[in-house]
Amino acid sequence: MAAEIITTDDLREFKTDLLEEIKKLLKTSSTTGTKKYLKSSEMMKMLKISSGTLQTLRISGKLPFTKIGGIIFYDAEEIYKVMKDNNFQHNC
Repeated sequence: MAAEIITTDDLREFKTDLLEEIKKLLKTSSTTGTKKYLKSSEMMKMLKISSGTLQTLRISGKLPFTKIGGIIFYDAEEIYKVMKDNNFQHNC
């Protein structure tokens, strides 16, 4: 088995490449603006509702959710879709 020697220049190049990849990832995540999944506390804050109201919306099937262990997660895209689908325009 042949040994490969890594120089300090190799390490610097690796560091530069790694930093560029991290910057790309940060740019993509910051442009989306929202997280993929929200917890119940974040949903209550976003919708300005109580925990009871949130539970009622879950039980009635109006808000899709995923439960992993004891934690409930909401897919942000699905929630926005539900809100858009239930948007009513008043004709004045």
